[in-house]
Amino acid sequence: MTASIDEKSGQTISVPNTVDQVTLTIENHVATVVIDRQHVLNAVDGTAQARLNDIWNQIEADPDVRAVVITGAGTRAFCVGADMSASAVDKTGLQYWAELDPNGFGGLSLRTSLDIPVIARVNGYALGGGMEIVLGADIIVAADTARFGLTEPRVGRLALDGGIHQLVRRVPYTQAMGMLLTGRKAEAAEMQSMGLVNEVVPADELDAAVQRWVDQVLACSPSSVRAVKQMVSRTSHLSAAEARGLRLPALMAALDSEDSAEGVRAFQEKRPPVWPGR
Repeated sequence: MTASIDEKSGQTISVPNTVDQVTLTIENHVATVVIDRQHVLNAVDGTAQARLNDIWNQIEADPDVRAVVITGAGTRAFCVGADMSASAVDKTGLQYWAELDPNGFGGLSLRTSLDIPVIARVNGYALGGGMEIVLGADIIVAADTARFGLTEPRVGRLALDGGIHQLVRRVPYTQAMGMLLTGRKAEAAEMQSMGLVNEVVPADELDAAVQRWVDQVLACSPSSVRAVKQMVSRTSHLSAAEARGLRLPALMAALDSEDSAEGVRAFQEKRPPVWPGR
């Protein structure tokens, strides 16, 4: 897909491209990213990795986008990681490690510059790098048929794009190690019990559940949401007291924003706020 501006609405729209296997649509302040490589269960090859990085860069540069949903096409898989088909595997483990993408798998798993919420719509298998993409998201909504795992050890590889380090930071140590040291797959309900997944629903209710989360994000001040995301993503190495003292750009913008004035006015006038987003 390629992006363009609709002259009538001013919205960013997607123009179909027959060779594109990762699509981006932007509508009503929400970007939707779909990995569409169903012939390999939405596994990511080098071309798809580059396309995903381009998409995240485009979203970062678009002030109209207030939330992102990432998912996989079809019903079987969210993403099963790196494309391991014979035509795609052209690097040894050492070569892969030496050329790691600083933004992580799918351009997302280690990205710290995206200041808007990312919601993972997990519709099926989220394995290997696909699980790493999930770990790069902020809110995770899964179908009850979804399965999660960092399965790299079972094929002699490692979850080098943040999977190992992210998982032990997101769930209890023994639960994380129970997955990392076995390469086993876990059901969505188990991942919810660990605290990684926000909500698990029947597969036919997944879209409605994701939309509820999107609506709740959009109900908040865009300036506040950006500040929260930036404050969390850029201060994880600091104590809470140290983090509070940082004058991050999104924080300073939110404190002196039109949103902050509108929110107070709307509360006093007992009406829903109309966010300027500035």
